[in-house]
Amino acid sequence: MNMGIFIAIVEDRKTACRPHRKLVPRRLAMVVFLLLACMFHQAVPLIARTNAPEATPQIPPYPMQTMPRLAQAKRSPSTNTVGIVTGRPTGTDFAIAQDISTVLATGQETGPRGEVALRILPMVDKGGIQNVRDVLTLPGADMGITPKILLNRLRAGKELGDISKSLVYIAPLFYEELHILARPEIRTVADLAGTRVNLGEEDSGTDILARDILTRLGLKATEINVDQNAAVERMRNGDIAATMFITGKPARWLERYEHEDGFHLVPVPYTSSLEEDYLPATFTHQDYPNLIATDERIDTLAVGSVLITYNSPRASERYQRLETFVNAFFSRISEFESPARHPKWKEINVAAEWPGWTRFAPAERWLKQRRSTAPDADSRAEFERYLDRSGIVPSATERERLFQDFLRWWKGRDR
Repeated sequence: MNMGIFIAIVEDRKTACRPHRKLVPRRLAMVVFLLLACMFHQAVPLIARTNAPEATPQIPPYPMQTMPRLAQAKRSPSTNTVGIVTGRPTGTDFAIAQDISTVLATGQETGPRGEVALRILPMVDKGGIQNVRDVLTLPGADMGITPKILLNRLRAGKELGDISKSLVYIAPLFYEELHILARPEIRTVADLAGTRVNLGEEDSGTDILARDILTRLGLKATEINVDQNAAVERMRNGDIAATMFITGKPARWLERYEHEDGFHLVPVPYTSSLEEDYLPATFTHQDYPNLIATDERIDTLAVGSVLITYNSPRASERYQRLETFVNAFFSRISEFESPARHPKWKEINVAAEWPGWTRFAPAERWLKQRRSTAPDADSRAEFERYLDRSGIVPSATERERLFQDFLRWWKGRDR
């Protein structure tokens, strides 16, 4: 309240109350008390707001009844989704997983809300040992594609425990070839000695296997780890002599390079030190017309891959999901040889056995139920056609072993 108004009121009181001089002090004191009380009542909140920190505005919470439904939706697993862990999107394993997802998604009846009986979800990772770790530990990673040689090595070293008991295989898959893209001065693998060689992403399947191959060939090079695109640019500058990568032919990203770029594919000899874990393979003009002449063949190595899963208890949801997957995948295997699918499907033999490892029980059951016999002459002819398509040129001993594997596949075909 304005102090001037207060004084004026007091003066008026004195004038108006002169006949009652004994009452004026009391009334005046009462008026002053009331005015001071009013002023104090208004001033206290202002003082408090000035001295205290500004309070954070309160946001009304979501209704409590909606929270359990949200939490339940996040926790509930999808009973019809199967995850496949693969390598990078440029790799063969990712392309194969995509084909599986696409083919099995077609021809399924949908439910009232559009749901399907089975969904395949490719999961991108770095490949190699990490894929195995994911299958053992990562929720949703029901299956994984990985090189056989890595699994054999992990089993022997027990880095991840006794994986011969914790992992089973569903089917052997494709072979991936070793590619060595090099500068013009690198004519043989021996020329890599003492140079800088890229082995791809660190701890990837290519990194581990390329280092293993160089060691078995007795070559010592300066190993670096960058992605393939960066490696090619550094090859142009002369900083790197070659880049190594393991993938199924044809590697589409190589289509952009030609002899005129100064790059070429280096042949790899099939020595006795490699026979235990690798197979011989070749590149032809049909595989890489921009890099290989019409009548030229380049020798290289191939490594087999396999589809693995965790050895789940039979009563578990994962086991039941994978049983549904196996029945759908095996029964429609012929559809994967369509020209629209990856060329490696023409080499895949899901009935081939992997010695020393246990096959997933529903897969073994499916194959046994559909086993039949084929005439030796027909099976031998089919085997020769298979070798021609794959480009594999094995020794006589290896050829017979492969033929026996082929016979087991033939007997397991769904006719």
